Amino acid sequence: MYLSDASDAIRCKAFPNTLTKTAIKWFDSLPLRSITSFDDLAKKFLTRFSIQKDKAKHAPSPLGIKQGDRESLRSYMERFDKACLDIQNLPTETAIMSLVNGLREGPFSHSISKKYPISLNEVQERAKKYINMEENSRLGETSKTGLSYSPRDKDKESRKKEDQPTETPRKYHNYTPL
Repeated sequence: MYLSDASDAIRCKAFPNTLTKTAIKWFDSLPLRSITSFDDLAKKFLTRFSIQKDKAKHAPSPLGIKQGDRESLRSYMERFDKACLDIQNLPTETAIMSLVNGLREGPFSHSISKKYPISLNEVQERAKKYINMEENSRLGETSKTGLSYSPRDKDKESRKKEDQPTETPRKYHNYTPL
């Protein structure tokens, strides 16, 4: 708008089109004729919303990210990566320490403790191997149990068979097929 040298009136008309959710509600609640110029609108807007800027996350925040008891290594790594992206200027050493500290006891954490990684790239490369091993072992478990039923479904089916009497007296001789 400044580059095209638009007038105050055009700037004021175009401004609401750039707003979302809370800002639109605020704009709609402004009293009629309370804005005298675009500069006036800009000052009121900044006064209202400059306090609510997102606070920058600090480096210690990834220390709280822990791998859940049943969480796969892949989902933990993805969650950790997303959290690290939100932090500006995160030192590599802090990121590695936080990731390693958040791992649950298992083959990958044992591997990391034997040879501590130097870079995040190295951690990710090593993690890929363990993610593949984890996923392959899950695939092996599902193929052993069968793809059509889960163990829980098989138990329910066997209970149903046990609960049903072997011969039920028939009330009617002809039934309509469903």
